[in-house]
Amino acid sequence: MSKETLAEQIAHRLRRDILRGKLLPGASVKERDIASDMGVSRTPIREAVRILAKEGLVELRPSRSPIVALSDYSEVAEQTEVLIALEKLSAELACKNASDAEIEHLADITKYMSDNFDTTDPLEMFEIDMSFHMAIAAASGNKALAETHGTFLRRLWRARYLAARQRRNRERVVNQHTMILDALRARETDAARDAIDNHLWHLAEDIRSVIEQETATQET
Repeated sequence: MSKETLAEQIAHRLRRDILRGKLLPGASVKERDIASDMGVSRTPIREAVRILAKEGLVELRPSRSPIVALSDYSEVAEQTEVLIALEKLSAELACKNASDAEIEHLADITKYMSDNFDTTDPLEMFEIDMSFHMAIAAASGNKALAETHGTFLRRLWRARYLAARQRRNRERVVNQHTMILDALRARETDAARDAIDNHLWHLAEDIRSVIEQETATQET
């Protein structure tokens, strides 16, 4: 496995700053200041910003500093519909194509979440949660699907994290992931799709609530 490039490492740090609210929507992403703070040249900073722009976390502006992207619910809602459809298809194909080792990897993630939910940093736990969903897409055996799923997952990263933080509940998270895992283990496609639907059906509404609260805060 190749190591992350410097730009990817910087993107990871900036992504976390955005998710934690250290960099708020509309805030300037000042490459010179970030480069100075991190002790690197501006080149990897620019590359990192481009990575985040592709994920929808940063908005590039001609001849001006990039800014942390502002949320647009209608756009996010459309992306959420696509993501849920991709998640269901991933689960369906994983029932048919996943290796036993891939199923056990999902079991390991679920067990880690169950054992460490209350003691792990919420952002780190969210990242582990998302790794579960990415692992299902990878286990689908369809590379194009996995890549497309990853694209939409990253675009919704911030909104989904904020929604998950508001609904943070160990039993709900662990039980729902266990239902998905059990369906995949049994290779039951209908059960797997239903488990994904049960897990994500409220996602768009949760995100709407987060964006409305954020917009109200920005207007005050």
